[in-house]
Amino acid sequence: MPENAPQSVTVVDHPLVQHKLSLMRRREASTSDFRKLMREVAHLLAYEVTRDLPLTTDMIETPIAPMEAPILAGKKLCFISILRAGNGLLDGMLDLLPSARVGHVGIYRDPASLVPIEYYYKVPTDIAERPVIVVDPLLATGNSAVAAIDRLKEDGATRIKFVCIIAAPDGLKAMAESHPDVPIFTAAIDERLNDHGYIVPGVGDAGDRLYGTR
Repeated sequence: MPENAPQSVTVVDHPLVQHKLSLMRRREASTSDFRKLMREVAHLLAYEVTRDLPLTTDMIETPIAPMEAPILAGKKLCFISILRAGNGLLDGMLDLLPSARVGHVGIYRDPASLVPIEYYYKVPTDIAERPVIVVDPLLATGNSAVAAIDRLKEDGATRIKFVCIIAAPDGLKAMAESHPDVPIFTAAIDERLNDHGYIVPGVGDAGDRLYGTR
């Protein structure tokens, strides 16, 4: 892929994803409903982002007969959650892939400059050998996602995907410029960012809505 070429962006437009996202967007959605819907959407996004996981076969015995059955091959993948809101997607992903490894990158956005500031970083020591899926509900300015992936690449990660529920054009542009090799999976691409860096129409602050701190 040429330098700075736009990377692959997959909009998961399955009717269930779109319906649940619309319920999440509603101002009146409670914390418990928002959290539940985020987990359900994560399940559905997980199917799409893991579609190309490699398979091998293993000999098993069914109640009727032996067979060569398909099973996942290679190193177990690693989820990287961008704290804190990323944990809302992480929980749903782990429902389907409970043996996956997990790392966390703590990044907060300076409210004035919108520059990402890292305060925590812990990932598996063999991250370079694993497929990596970075999760964060919103790709707004893209600064946090770019910074997190910068750190992962410093540790040798090469097979990286990014999953969110809503992306803004600004965030997609930032990712394309900094990490054109990282495919993005999202449920929606919204219109724009407002003056405070929030996605419009968006869902508000995903962390606050997940954890009741709004």
